[in-house]
Amino acid sequence: MPYIDESPTMSPQLSARSQGGGDSISPTPPEGLAHGVEAGKGLEMRKLVLSGFLASEEIYINQLEALLLPMKPLKATATTSQPVLTIQQIETIFYKIQDIYEIHKEFYDNLCPKVQQWDSQVTMGHLFQKLASQLGVYKAFVDNYKVALETAEKCSQSNNQFQKISEELKVKGPKDSKDSHTSVTMEALLYKPIDRVTRSTLVLHDLLKHTPVDHPDYPLLQDALRISQNFLSSINEDIDPRRTAVTTPKGETRQLVKDGFLVEMSESSRKLRHVFLFTDVLLCAKLKKASAGKHQQYDCKWYIPLADLVFPSPEESEASPQVHPFPDHELEDMKMKISALKSEIQKEKANKGQSRAIERLKKKMFENEFLLLLNSPTIPFRIHNRNGKSYLFLLSSDYERSEWREAIQKLQKKDLQAFVLSSVELQVLTGSCFKLRTVHNIPVTSNKDDDESPGLYGFLHVIVHSAKGFKQSANLYCTLEVDSFGYFVSKAKTRVFRDTTEPKWDEEFEIELEGSQSLRILCYEKCYDKTKVNKDNNEIVDKIMGKGQIQLDPQTVETKNWHTDVIEMNGIKVEFSMKFTSRDMSLKRTPSKKQTGVFGVKISVVTKRERSKVPYIVRQCVEEVEKRGIEEVGIYRISGVATDIQALKAVFDANNKDILLMLSDMDINAIAGTLKLYFRELPEPLLTDRLYPAFMEGIALSDPAAKENCMMHLLRSLPDPNLITFLFLLEHLKRVAEKEPINKMSLHNLATVFGPTLLRPSEVESKAHLTSAADIWSHDVMAQVQVLLYYLQHPPISFAELKRNTLYFSTDV
Repeated sequence: MPYIDESPTMSPQLSARSQGGGDSISPTPPEGLAHGVEAGKGLEMRKLVLSGFLASEEIYINQLEALLLPMKPLKATATTSQPVLTIQQIETIFYKIQDIYEIHKEFYDNLCPKVQQWDSQVTMGHLFQKLASQLGVYKAFVDNYKVALETAEKCSQSNNQFQKISEELKVKGPKDSKDSHTSVTMEALLYKPIDRVTRSTLVLHDLLKHTPVDHPDYPLLQDALRISQNFLSSINEDIDPRRTAVTTPKGETRQLVKDGFLVEMSESSRKLRHVFLFTDVLLCAKLKKASAGKHQQYDCKWYIPLADLVFPSPEESEASPQVHPFPDHELEDMKMKISALKSEIQKEKANKGQSRAIERLKKKMFENEFLLLLNSPTIPFRIHNRNGKSYLFLLSSDYERSEWREAIQKLQKKDLQAFVLSSVELQVLTGSCFKLRTVHNIPVTSNKDDDESPGLYGFLHVIVHSAKGFKQSANLYCTLEVDSFGYFVSKAKTRVFRDTTEPKWDEEFEIELEGSQSLRILCYEKCYDKTKVNKDNNEIVDKIMGKGQIQLDPQTVETKNWHTDVIEMNGIKVEFSMKFTSRDMSLKRTPSKKQTGVFGVKISVVTKRERSKVPYIVRQCVEEVEKRGIEEVGIYRISGVATDIQALKAVFDANNKDILLMLSDMDINAIAGTLKLYFRELPEPLLTDRLYPAFMEGIALSDPAAKENCMMHLLRSLPDPNLITFLFLLEHLKRVAEKEPINKMSLHNLATVFGPTLLRPSEVESKAHLTSAADIWSHDVMAQVQVLLYYLQHPPISFAELKRNTLYFSTDV
C-alpha cells in the first residue's frame, strides 16, 4: 500500500560516489558527519549500538558461566575412585573457556559504567582494541573445537551422568529479565565463542560507521576491526563447517558445500526434507526420531551423483505432477494462530507464568509454524537423475532456488564421475550428515533464542534507483523479497527497463513487514520468447542476472530519514534507498489542511461537495480496475510505483479535467494503489473510530445468529456516505475474487489487503491496549481481516434493506 511521507526528507538525492570511481561501501563516514548535528546523531547511534552489544555481552558471559559450572565438580570427581570424566577429557572439553570468560568479564565490567554514564566525550576504543589483541586465545579454542565436540559426544555416549549434565546446562537470564534460567545443551554453548568473534566484528563495523573521524576512538576502533578481520580470515578454514565427510570414488575428500530444509513433493504430498549438497553428490534425507538415550540420525531418502544430475527444461517438465497451492485462507488462519500464541507466550512470561504452560504454548506454536513452512512454498525446483527418476521441491523464494541451482552448477564444472554408493558407503555418508550440517533447526521463530531480534513490524519504504555493471544491453527489472514467518516472499517488482546496460527505475514501493529481518533484491532479464514458458505456472522463465541480501538492522532503518545504499551482486551494483515506519506510527492519520481536495478530507465533506453517494475517486478507480485490471495477477497486493500514485493523487486533489485520460494510460497497479491510499489517508477509517471496539467484539462472538445480528447493526450505525461507499467497495472486491483462478486474489487475500485500511484503532485506542509491534499485529490486524472477510463472504447486503430491517439488535454501540 504505497504511502509517501510528504516531509522534506522524502526523496533522497542520488549521492555522488567517491572520486576514486569505486562504489564500494567504506566504514569511513562521509565528510560532514564529523561535525554539527550529524555528529550528534552519530554519537547517539554509538550509544544505541553499544547498549545492544552490552546486553548481548551479558548473555554471552552467562553462557560461558553455565559452561564452566560443571567443570569444578567434574574435576573434583576425577581424582576419586568413581570419576565421571578423566582430567584429560575435562581439559579437552573445557579448553580455554576459563580464559575467554575472564577476558570478556573484564571487558564487560569496564564498558558497562561508560555506557551507563554516557556523554559525548566517552572513549572506549581502547577496550575494543585490547579485546581484539587477545584473540589468540580464540585461535587456540578454535584449533581444539572439533576435538572438544568429539570428546564431549563420546563421553555422553559412554557415561549417562555426563550425558544428563551436557544436555541441560542452566544459563542465567539477564539482570532485568523475568526469566531466571534457560536450559541449553553443551554442544550449543561450545559453539558460542565461535559465533561471538563474528558478532564482535560486526559491532566494530557499526561503531565505526557512527563514530566521527576526528573522535579519539576512531583510529583505535579501526585498528581493532583490522585485527578482528585478519583473525576471522585466518581461522575461516578452521571453523568452516564444510568438514571432510568421506572420500569420493576418485580418492578425494568429499566436503559438505550447502545444506538446508526444503519441501519435497513425494507421492502427491508435501514432506520436509534436509537436503545436503556435497562436492560430488546431492543427498535428500529425513531426520529420524531419536530413541531414548541415542543421538538423532538421518535416514537417506535418495541421492543423485552430480555427474548424473540435470535440471529439466520447461518443456521436459510438462509431464510432472501439477502443484496445487494450499488455500490462502488456511495459510492466513495459521498465521493468525501463530500470532495469537506468540502473544500468549509473551503474556505468560510477563506474568511469570509456569514454565510448563509456556512450553506447551511453544509446542503448539511450533506445530503451526511447521505446517505454515510446509504448505506455503509454491515455486517449483525440479531436478532429474539422467539414469532414472525426477524429483520436485517447492520453494518460497526464487532467490533460494537460484542459490541451489548455482551451487550445483558450480560443482558440475569440475571433472565429476558417475558412481553408485554401496550400502556401507551410503550409511557412512548419511551418518556424517548430523555432524556436518550447518543448518541445525527448522527456520521457524519458535526455534530462535530469546536474545535474537524479533524482527521489524511495520512498513518499509524502498526506492530502487538504478543499476550498472551489465556487459550488454537487456530488458531489466528487479524484484524485492522479505522474510516473514520463517520464509521469504516476493513483495514488489519494478517496471521493465528496455534495451539498456544502465537501467534507471527510480521507483518507490511500500512493503509490509511481519517480523522481517532481511531484504533481498533480485535483478532479472525479461524474456519475451513465448516458447520458454514454465509449465508449472504458465509464466515465462526470466533469467536472474544477480541477487543480493541485506540485514534490516533496526538501528539503521528506524529513522525518519532515507538511508541510501548499494548492493553488489555478481558484478552488478544496484542502488536503492529505504526508510521504515513502525506499525504504531503508521496508525496516525493526518487530516488534510486543504479541504478542497479529496485525500485526507472527510468522506461526508467530499460526497456533499460532489453531490454524489460514493466519492468520484472511488468510482473511477473501481471502474478502471474492472475494465482492465480484474485479471491482473496480484491486483491490490502488488505495489504500484509510488511516483505514479502521487501523480494520480495530485490530479484527483486538483479535480483536473485530464483525470480520465491519465487513468486510461496509467499502470493498473498504480490505480489500485491510489484507491488503497485514498482509504488509508481518510481522517478516520471508513468504518470509523467510534465503532472500532464494537467491530472487534462483534467478530469475536461465537454464536452465528448473535454475530449476524451484531455485524449488521454495526453497518447500520455507520454514517450514510461511509456505508454506501463500503457496500460499493464490497461488491467490487467480490467481483475481483470471482477471477481468483486468473488473478490469484481470493476473498481472504483481498481482506488481508483492505481490512487494516478500512478498520483501524484510533491512536488513543491503540496506546491504551497495546505495547509491542508484534502485539499490534496479532491483536488488531488479524481481527480487522476477519471483519472484512465476514462481510465479503456474506450474501449481498442492500443499503435499503439494511435501513429497513432493524433486526433485534437495539443496544447502543
